[in-house]
Amino acid sequence: MPFATVDGSQFYYEITGNGPPLILVTGLAGVASYWDSNLSGLSKHFTVIRYDHRGTGRSVRSEGAYSIELLTQDLVGLMDKLGIASASLIGHSTGGAVGQVIAATHPDRIERMVLYGSWSTLCQQMRICMEMRLDLLNAYGVEAYHKASPLFLYPPRFVCEQWSTLARGIDLAIATTTSKSILAARAEAVIRHDGSPYLAGISAPTLVLVARDDILTPLNASEELARGIRGATLQVMPYGAHAASVCEPEAFNHAVLSFLLNRGIRDELREQQATIG
Repeated sequence: MPFATVDGSQFYYEITGNGPPLILVTGLAGVASYWDSNLSGLSKHFTVIRYDHRGTGRSVRSEGAYSIELLTQDLVGLMDKLGIASASLIGHSTGGAVGQVIAATHPDRIERMVLYGSWSTLCQQMRICMEMRLDLLNAYGVEAYHKASPLFLYPPRFVCEQWSTLARGIDLAIATTTSKSILAARAEAVIRHDGSPYLAGISAPTLVLVARDDILTPLNASEELARGIRGATLQVMPYGAHAASVCEPEAFNHAVLSFLLNRGIRDELREQQATIG
């Protein structure tokens, strides 16, 4: 199993496919396996890099305070370790917040970016959901926390139709869970985070993607993101809730590939500068 040591901490990662690099940054759960449904389609066009966040999966499980900025430092360090000077990025939810920070603070590292089911400032709907998840964890423990996750992630129809598969996933999440304190620290990082100061500094061509029935990071959060990022495009999927990439993998892959494989604003500017020079 491949591991990279970043600032003394080990991070699990996987690399699949051929082509330009594409980094997949998972949401709050943090594990690389979230992207299993999308990997085959994306790796036909890209060298796909996915990894377990700090505090999750097979990566370092460090205790203490977490922040989106800390997770961003981990990603920059991982890119350095793997020799990735720049890449396109798809960030889901918390991963989208990481995408905003890295694109603003390390603009040369991000070619194109998809912010999927993400946010910049916590709306009241998202705050209620996140505080409810944290309250559930604190009151009833990690098992109840994981058992409740489908309510926030999937549409009701998907939960009913795919329950046997989801139940196995819940059992695995419970069996391999990180500590209660790390789960709480990661949730608190989401609640505290304000990404609005970063938006004006993002120059990478950006697609903001959301499902209309997402109750955790609702449509208005993505609308705010798209307004705040110069030249960003907003695309709304009709179905899939907060885990549209899992519920509708073909539609999700089509949306992101249509964006990532097109020539972006940055390429046009580079050509113009080369002509002028």
